[in-house]
Amino acid sequence: MARLGTETAFDVMVRAKALEAQGKEMIHLEIGEPDFITPGNIIQAAIEALNQGYTHYCPSAGLPELRTAIAEEIRATRGIPVDADWVVVTPGGKPVMFYLIMALVEEGDEAIYPNPGYPIYESMINFMGGTAVPLPLYEQHGFRFETEELLSRVSSKTRLLVLNSPQNPTGGLLTLEDFQVIAEAACKHDFWVLADEIYSKILYEGTHHSIASLPGMLERTIILDGFSKTYAMTGWRMGYGIMPPELAQHVARLVTNSVSCTPPFVQRAGLAAFSGAGEASAAMVAEFRRRRDFLVEALNQIPGVGCFKPSGAFYVFPNIKSFGRSSSEVASYIMHEAGVAVLSGTCFGEYGEGYIRLSYANSLENLEKAVGKIRTALARI
Repeated sequence: MARLGTETAFDVMVRAKALEAQGKEMIHLEIGEPDFITPGNIIQAAIEALNQGYTHYCPSAGLPELRTAIAEEIRATRGIPVDADWVVVTPGGKPVMFYLIMALVEEGDEAIYPNPGYPIYESMINFMGGTAVPLPLYEQHGFRFETEELLSRVSSKTRLLVLNSPQNPTGGLLTLEDFQVIAEAACKHDFWVLADEIYSKILYEGTHHSIASLPGMLERTIILDGFSKTYAMTGWRMGYGIMPPELAQHVARLVTNSVSCTPPFVQRAGLAAFSGAGEASAAMVAEFRRRRDFLVEALNQIPGVGCFKPSGAFYVFPNIKSFGRSSSEVASYIMHEAGVAVLSGTCFGEYGEGYIRLSYANSLENLEKAVGKIRTALARI
C-alpha cells in the first residue's frame, strides 16, 4: 500500500472545506469536473431504465447495445475499424488505467508517463512494481515533450507509454508529428500505448488525433474515454476502454473480479448521451472557451504570472516561478490568503514545480472574483 499514491485534488478540497467550515469564504478551482448539470435526456433515460428493470447484473464488459454504440462512435471519430468486441465499459475512466496497468505492467517493467501529468498514472505503475519513467512536458513547447527525450527514455524494459491529449493539468495538445514519433518508437521497440483521450471533445483550437489511427498502432493501443467530462457525468461513473479483443477479455475478467459490472441503468443513460446530448455538450464547451479566454488574459495581467493558453480540457497551468517560492507554498498561500483553492503544480509530478493549476469549471462570476483575490494576495507575497 505504501507504493500507492493519491489524487491530491481531493485532499486540497477537504482542507478548503475545513476552512469554509470555520467561516472563511472559498472559491473552488481545485476539482476538475464540469459544473454543468447532466443533460436532461440522459437523466430521463436513467429513470426509464430504472423503471424498466435495468437494476441487475449485466455482462462485465458492458451491455451489448452500449458496446456497439461506443464502437460506432470510435469508428466515426477516430476512423479506426473496431467493433463491440474491442470495448470494455468500466465504472469511470480511471478503472481503465487501473485495469490496463494491472494487466500489462509487472515487476521489472518500465512505463513512461507524462510529467506534469495525471497522478494516477505514476501511482499505478509504482503499485504494480514497475519503474515509472517521467517524460517531461515543457511550457515553451506548448506543454509537449521533446522527441530526443522520449527516445532516450525508451529501453528494452519499456512495456507501456501513457499519453494524454488534450492534457491534464496543462491543456496542452499533442500534434500529429508527435504521434508519428511515438508510433515509430512503439513499433520498433514493441511496447503498448495507453491513450487517455477523455478530453478529446473539449477542444478549442487544433485537431484531436488518435494514435490508434496510425499504421501499426491499432493492435498496440488502448484508448481511454468516457462520459464524465463530455456530458457532465462525473458522478455517474462510466468510462470505457478500446483495445484488441484478446486484451479486452482479460480486462473484462478484472472487472468481474472487482466490481462485477458497471450499473446497467447508467449504461442505458450513456446510450442517450450519444443520441441526444450533443447540443448540450457543445454549449458547455463554448462556455468553457469563454471562461478560458477570460482567465488566461486576466492571469497574464497579474505581475509575475505567465499563463499559457490551453488548446483543450478546462485547466490553466500558470507559471509562478518569479515569486521565488515553491509551487506548494504559493498554492497554500493563495488558499489561505485569497480564499481560492488551487493545486500546486507538483501535485502532477516533479516537472510541475513552478506552476499552479486552476480549473475553470466554475462560473465566470466566480472566476472574475477569484482572479481579483489572487492578484491582491500575490501583491503581498
